[in-house]
Amino acid sequence: MSERMRFGTFLPPHHLPVNYNPTYALQKDLEIVQLADAIGFDEAWFGEHHSGGAEPIGDPMLFIAHVAAQTRNIRLGTGVVSLPYHNPLWVADRLAMLDHLTRGRVMLGLGPGALATDAAMIGIHPSQQRDALEEDTAVLMHLMTSDEPISIETARYKLTNARIQLDFYQSPHPEMAAAAIVSPSGPRLAGTYGAGLLSIGATMKAGVDVLAMHWDVAEARAKECGKTMDRKNWRLVGLMHLADTKEQAIKDVEYGLREFCDYLQHTASTPQLQPVGNSIAEYIEWAMSTGAAVIGTYDEAIEQIERLQELSNGGFGCFLLFDHNWAPWAAKKHHYEIFGDYVIPHFKKTNRRLKLSETTTRAVRDELAAQQSAAISSFSQKHVAGSQPK
Repeated sequence: MSERMRFGTFLPPHHLPVNYNPTYALQKDLEIVQLADAIGFDEAWFGEHHSGGAEPIGDPMLFIAHVAAQTRNIRLGTGVVSLPYHNPLWVADRLAMLDHLTRGRVMLGLGPGALATDAAMIGIHPSQQRDALEEDTAVLMHLMTSDEPISIETARYKLTNARIQLDFYQSPHPEMAAAAIVSPSGPRLAGTYGAGLLSIGATMKAGVDVLAMHWDVAEARAKECGKTMDRKNWRLVGLMHLADTKEQAIKDVEYGLREFCDYLQHTASTPQLQPVGNSIAEYIEWAMSTGAAVIGTYDEAIEQIERLQELSNGGFGCFLLFDHNWAPWAAKKHHYEIFGDYVIPHFKKTNRRLKLSETTTRAVRDELAAQQSAAISSFSQKHVAGSQPK
C-alpha cells in the first residue's frame, strides 16, 4: 500500500479486578487518549458495554464528547455502538450532533454487541443479533444519507416518517466501520456499504485464522452491492505491552495479565477471544508462544505488525493497540511512549530523512572535523598575530 499506515488505540476499556475506583478509571482512560494525541496517534476507539463490571463505558458517544474537548487532533470512534440495542433514528441524530461538536473528528463503528449478557437484559437472543444488525444498519444508512423519511416497524422499534434534522459536519457523513471478530457478519456489513472494517482481536488465534477471509468476504459482498472496498479503511486490533527490555516487559505484565485472561475466560461471554492457562506463567506462555500478544520490545512489535501485513494478504491501513491494564500505570504509559517513539515512525517513515542525514554526516565527519580543527587553529593564529604590537 502506498499510503502511510495509521495507528491508534482501541479501549473497550478493561479495568480489572473490579474493585477499582470507576471515577479514576475513566479519568485514566481520558489521560491515555490525551497521551496518544500528544504522541501523534491517529485514532482512538471506545466500546459499549453494560455488564461484567470491567468495561465501564456504557455510551461511547458520550465519552467521545467528553474526550473531544480535551484533545486536539486525534480522531475518535465508537468501537462499537451495539446497534441492535438502539433505535437507529437516535443513533443517527446523536452522531450528527457529535460530528459538529468534534469538528469532524468522530467515526462510527457498528457491531451486533459483544456481550450476550448485555443483549439478554433487553430481551435479545444471541441468534437475533447479527440479523438485527443488518436490518438496523439499512435503516441507519437511509437516515444518514437520504432526505426522504422512512417508516418501518421491527420487533424492537417503530419509525413513522422519520428523518434526522441536522446535516453532518463531515461530507457526506462520518466514516463508518463494521466490527469483525470471527463470524462473517462484520465483513458482509462492510461490503454492503463499502465501509471500513474493524478486525478486533486480530492477533489471537481466532482472529489470525480468519484475517484474510474477512477481507475476501467484504470484497465479494461489495461487488454484489456495487460498492468498492479500500484497504486503507481496514483496521487491525492487536495486543501488546512494550518495555525497554523483554525481561522488564514480562515483569510488568505480572501486575494484571492474569486478571485480564480470567475475565475473558470466565466473565465475558466472548468465546471468540479465549486465552489459555490458569496461572500467570501459563498466560504469559500462551501470549508469547502463540503470537497472541507481544510482550517485549519495540523490535518485536514491528515484527508482529509486519507479520500481520503478510497474513492480511495485501495490507491494511491502520493498526490499533488493544488497550489493557496488564502493567502498572507508569509502565503502561511508557508502553505507549515506546510505541510512539519507535514503532509509529518505522512504518510512517517520518524519520527516514533524519536517519539519512545522520548516515551521510557520519561518512564525512572525520574529514570535516579535521578541516574545522585546522580552520579554528588558523584563525586563532591570525588573531594572535594581529593582536601583537607593531
